[in-house]
Amino acid sequence: MNQDQSSNVKVAASHHVFQNQAQQLAVDLGLAYVKVVADPKRCDYAQLLYVTDKGLQLQQCGKKAPGPVWVDYVTGAVAHRRKFGGGSGQMIAKAVGIKSGIRPSVLDVTAGLGKDAFVLATLGCEVQMIERSPIVHALLADGIQRAELNFEIMDIIQRMHLHCANSIEHMQQCEAPQVVYVDPMFPHVGKSASVKKEMLIFRDVVGDDLDAGDLLAQALETAQARVVVKRPRKAPCIEVSGLALKPSYVLEGKSSRYDIYALKKLQ
Repeated sequence: MNQDQSSNVKVAASHHVFQNQAQQLAVDLGLAYVKVVADPKRCDYAQLLYVTDKGLQLQQCGKKAPGPVWVDYVTGAVAHRRKFGGGSGQMIAKAVGIKSGIRPSVLDVTAGLGKDAFVLATLGCEVQMIERSPIVHALLADGIQRAELNFEIMDIIQRMHLHCANSIEHMQQCEAPQVVYVDPMFPHVGKSASVKKEMLIFRDVVGDDLDAGDLLAQALETAQARVVVKRPRKAPCIEVSGLALKPSYVLEGKSSRYDIYALKKLQ
């Protein structure tokens, strides 16, 4: 299992008008509610799950803390990728098998901030999203709820179905999808500048995915047609039962790659 560090996270509101919402969120997640915090850079908590007028944010505290992490499907980089990202020519689209007349059902068992799920839903796939961290699930649920109100993307959001669950257990009892998509947190040492802000914050909250091998093994049992694993470009293949499992083929980009385990032809 991953090493959950959620006890380091407190819940706060940015303004008294959000106080009731923040207090209820703290109760729902079993976290401590602290108070109204006007400026996280001036408090000494480790991290805040922060209820603001922009949405729910995960915010490190302290003078040198980076900006907040939150789920935003309406503006920013995700919106830019939806409009200009290359459509079905994107590597992730090729990896899951999107082509003319084929839009496979996808089970994303490591939802994270839901960026890849949003891309696949934008391209027409029905995507079941599994996130086992209640804190990350709360961020996703908030982002989806806000996006549902946007007329331009509400049809995309309707193809995204979010669940808070242990992915291995979920796969053991769910209806088999055509594709299982796996993007585990990659263990590493240190905090280099090349690591994205949200990944550093996520690692502080949920730890590394130490059960990636078990996750892949169950995915191979669950998927109808293929399993797609996203990895850093130079990372080794995920080991299953102590052995690196060689994929059927690989799609490689500048910084990441997709290991595709083909089980049968997509229909």
